[in-house]
Amino acid sequence: MTHSSAQGHGPSTVTVKGRAMRLRTIGFVVLAALAIWFIAANTGSVTIRLWIPNMTLPLWSVLTVTLIVGLLLGLYIARRRARR
Repeated sequence: MTHSSAQGHGPSTVTVKGRAMRLRTIGFVVLAALAIWFIAANTGSVTIRLWIPNMTLPLWSVLTVTLIVGLLLGLYIARRRARR
């Protein structure tokens, strides 16, 4: 792996198997893999209280919904900031 950047201009990249990859992309892939592993490792059931009703759900489904909601909120906030 070699680091390349045009004297601090542009995004940081790393060459992997002859292809330039942004460090941001590699970080995203690593975090996504860790999140999927964490969700897959937690298969027990949990009881969740949603105001009045109590629901018993598999923990992996609760973690998946939480991850998706977090991603959607992050994308929404990033788009709002990009418009400014």
